[in-house]
Amino acid sequence: MGGLNLKQLEGLSSEVIIERGKNAVMNTYGRLPMTIVKGDGAWVWDTEEKRYLDFLTGLAVNSLGHSHPAIVRAVQEQAKEIMHTSNLYWIPNQVALAERLVENSFADKVFFCNSGAEANEAAFKLARKYAKKNFGAHKYEVVTLENSFHGRTLATLTLTGQTKYQEGFDPLPVGCSYAKLNDLESLKAKVNINTAAVFIEPIQGEGGVLPASLEFLQGARELCDQFDALLIFDEVQCGIGRTGKLFAYEWSGVVPDIMTLAKALGGGVPIGAMLATDKVANAFQPGDHASTFGGNPLATAAGCAVLDVMLEDGFMAGVQERSGYFQKGLEELASKYLTGDPVRGQGFIIGWPVSKLGPEIVEACRLNGLLINCVGGKILRFLPPLIVEKPEMDKALEILDAVFSELW
Repeated sequence: MGGLNLKQLEGLSSEVIIERGKNAVMNTYGRLPMTIVKGDGAWVWDTEEKRYLDFLTGLAVNSLGHSHPAIVRAVQEQAKEIMHTSNLYWIPNQVALAERLVENSFADKVFFCNSGAEANEAAFKLARKYAKKNFGAHKYEVVTLENSFHGRTLATLTLTGQTKYQEGFDPLPVGCSYAKLNDLESLKAKVNINTAAVFIEPIQGEGGVLPASLEFLQGARELCDQFDALLIFDEVQCGIGRTGKLFAYEWSGVVPDIMTLAKALGGGVPIGAMLATDKVANAFQPGDHASTFGGNPLATAAGCAVLDVMLEDGFMAGVQERSGYFQKGLEELASKYLTGDPVRGQGFIIGWPVSKLGPEIVEACRLNGLLINCVGGKILRFLPPLIVEKPEMDKALEILDAVFSELW
């Protein structure tokens, strides 16, 4: 039989693995020419044992860093017991994780799935089911925002307000329209009696780390109340501690009806969640929605371990303090090199607008041992682990300074 087993992978160079990957793996990512095989805290190592500071963390997934002992222990212990059962049965870990999420949020009920796209798909379905059940067949439209990103399924592509992701996949589901972020008049022009829900990322991540203003979120809440529409917050990227609070909506005090989570919730193990109030969640009944792997024992064991750490006294205060330190360092570099618009974001979801050379800066950082990425071609995005320490941030700032000194 052809192909490599795990033992045979050991000792292969990056070049060999990449070449074999090009032959066997579907071409859906513009992958960097490197392989990552080990991680510890804020650091990762490639096949050639070169070490990198990981300030991307699997796109905000490894928020407690790599190989966090609490997550490793939870996964190992659970794997020895049982990894998966059907949701035809009650799963104790799932119940425990749901209770923790409910106790620490606005929500009353949780639906578990495997990813952010699935969580947003579930929210889309729940919003339409709730609206039709309570107000009639006319109420199915969903308003989202330009520049947003909500996933790769057909429904979540439709929610995503960026045409570049939608090209080639039409016809898309009907009923979506797009308002402008932080433009309340634009939102008012879209929301009406036919609106079932308004979808908002409190901070647009893939769109360039663009925070929604307090006034915009408050106005969206008022519009939804006025027209009996649901307010849905997509916190797939900005939730679970990323902003320095467990949920980003806590900064504004604006409470949604539905919230979606994924990424950091499992600390590296795939999991997604949709949270809702009882009033809304009751629109779903058995058979309306499901997920085979959603909330299985392994994923929810990891999720419980993540929350155990993040809910410890002082953890979020530490995130706020350290992220403020790092953002100040970035602001000083932006001022030094006159790069353009101000550094923006909240906590450890930070965007640094640059007027040129975004991809080149990312590549130079990689070659110097720092992993970041660039969104929209001109926004350097930083998603460090929440447990990153000041010496590691200083090292990242040192690398950035050197790269800008050479390229800018």
